[in-house]
Amino acid sequence: MYPAVIGIVTSRILRNHMTNMYLNEAYVQAVVGAGAAPLLIPLGLPEAALRQAVGRVDGVLFSGGGDMAPDRYGSQPHPRVAEVDEDRDRLELALFAQVLEDGTPFLGICRGFQVLNVAMGGTLYEDITDQHPGAIRHDHYPNIPRDHLAHPVQIIEETHLARILGKPVLEVNSLHHQGIRRLAEGLKASAHAPDGIVEGVEVPKHPFGLAVQWHPEWLGAHAPMRALFQAFVEAADKEREQ
Repeated sequence: MYPAVIGIVTSRILRNHMTNMYLNEAYVQAVVGAGAAPLLIPLGLPEAALRQAVGRVDGVLFSGGGDMAPDRYGSQPHPRVAEVDEDRDRLELALFAQVLEDGTPFLGICRGFQVLNVAMGGTLYEDITDQHPGAIRHDHYPNIPRDHLAHPVQIIEETHLARILGKPVLEVNSLHHQGIRRLAEGLKASAHAPDGIVEGVEVPKHPFGLAVQWHPEWLGAHAPMRALFQAFVEAADKEREQ
């Protein structure tokens, strides 16, 4: 039996006066470790080509990266908004519309978590520290190990995420400065940080529509994080069989 194919959205960087597309290897290793075959989705695709590409994968992983343009969620510029890629915003919003419509299994991580909320009508904090009273530190980067356990998250009972992770409280890493301000109506919160910031969301009745604010791909030494990728791949396997 062939393994499920997971499409992973890439990032864009300017290096040596050339535009390069890249992806942290940790995403690839997490998908391979869960028994699937990764396929990188490049930026710059027109919508027709994007639909063709997604039609050939069994699940989509929305990776982390730079900030969304604030005007995508009706907000204003902020000094800490950085690494905005308008083309990536376009592609991922179109991609979310497609996987939500088609019922394609997906997992959003960090930026992917935030883009899902915007795609479904929610908004973001441009900067949590500046805009959320009583916020704990969430931006444990750049000179901190990516597997550093920064704070606990409370997993909401009777959610899909709770059934997968199997624990009510987990320590997670934290590599973001933005977060959900207003949760989209079509999303259900599944985890919170101690300061109330939403850290997990899911799409009710979707075959597998989950997203987390932390980076489980860097926490493969922890069984619940491996279980998250395994559950995602199992959902993609079912999609392939159908």
